[in-house]
Amino acid sequence: MGIDWHYIAPGKPIQNAFIESFNGKFRAECLNAHWFLSLDDARMKMEEWRRDYNEVRPHSAIGNKPPISLMNASGASGHP
Repeated sequence: MGIDWHYIAPGKPIQNAFIESFNGKFRAECLNAHWFLSLDDARMKMEEWRRDYNEVRPHSAIGNKPPISLMNASGASGHP
């Protein structure tokens, strides 16, 4: 199917810098910023953060536009 396995060595997060960057943002901006009172509360707050991250906030790597703008420009349908 065109998918290759890429092993990331333990203790070498720089081998996948994109996901490490995302994990850091998610931890700092969502997980460390909220108290979760229940599983439903956690789901709601994480979904709010995800929508903001993908549909509102600008990303410098793509010309200070939100990722949803790339999806809309490609003519794709649906939401991330």
